[in-house]
Amino acid sequence: MATTIRVLLVDDSPVALAVLQRMISQIDGITVVGLARDGAEALEMIQPLQPDVICTDLHMPRVDGLMLVRAVMARHPIPILVVSISVQQGEGDHNIFQLLDAGAIDVFPKPKGGLDESSPMMVQELASKIRILSGVIPVRRHGRTITPSPAQQEITATITGTTAISPAARLKLVAIGASTGGPQALMTLFSALPSTWSLPILCVQHISHGFLTELIHWLASCSTLPIQMATHGESPQKGRIYFPPEDRHLTIDTKGRFAFMAKEEHEYHCPSVDALFHSVARYYGPYGTGILLTGMGGDGAEGLLAMAQSGAMTIAQDEASCVVFGMPRQAIQRQAARRVLSLDAIAELLKRMA
Repeated sequence: MATTIRVLLVDDSPVALAVLQRMISQIDGITVVGLARDGAEALEMIQPLQPDVICTDLHMPRVDGLMLVRAVMARHPIPILVVSISVQQGEGDHNIFQLLDAGAIDVFPKPKGGLDESSPMMVQELASKIRILSGVIPVRRHGRTITPSPAQQEITATITGTTAISPAARLKLVAIGASTGGPQALMTLFSALPSTWSLPILCVQHISHGFLTELIHWLASCSTLPIQMATHGESPQKGRIYFPPEDRHLTIDTKGRFAFMAKEEHEYHCPSVDALFHSVARYYGPYGTGILLTGMGGDGAEGLLAMAQSGAMTIAQDEASCVVFGMPRQAIQRQAARRVLSLDAIAELLKRMA
């Protein structure tokens, strides 16, 4: 018999607690074991209730979400989902992503209306995130300081290994895909890149609707490189990092320009890592690099295989440094990744490519 996932909800809004509790009541195998009005109450409940996942708001009296995450990670690490108002253009709140920096794993938009506002799709997304987090062993965010020795050994193996890879001098573009745990991993990579980095980087990050703009702002705050949304019809520029707009696939057209595509009915992810990787394989061939980072599911595995078959350098993040090893695992099983490296080793490799 499957074990029920135990969830502790933390929010100073009684309406928000009621909406979330009602949403979770519709999900098989997940139950709410406690309701806390702030981080202080939540910390008192953790030991007796033994939750598998904590869902917390950011802004609360006494002990807010950031203080709660830091305390939980220091005392008794538990997977944490940040449930907060989704960030729209001009309404940024860096603190949401500071919670991920402190050890929370993912974000989810708080329902804005009353008890009847949540949609079946929103309930499904919440269920998926809670189930994924319940299987995660929480750790502090990957450090931004690269450890030289193990990373150096892996990089040497990558460069001198029996499988040929594209020399750095030939590379024209880097494409990266990530899902759960991706924002923290991208922060580690981008903060390691020097200002002399000269290739375009295209990224697809699975994240709940409404959080992309602030994710870009947060990543840009710790990077020497400009990070922005791609523009349809624009050509990738050297030394810039691009993300697609929400609900649009990012691809490269036959002239090397950005082309957006709408989601089709059968597709689960939009933007899709596979869509990006396939288009990079077609246009750049052996002059591209594909990197598949932490995340649940299989998005990106087939696209990375297409890049490998085109002669591109392809890399999957290793299990030990992943928050969730789903996407890299599937790529490795398909023999799509020419090398499997730790996050620190990937960062070191990118630094050397500069």
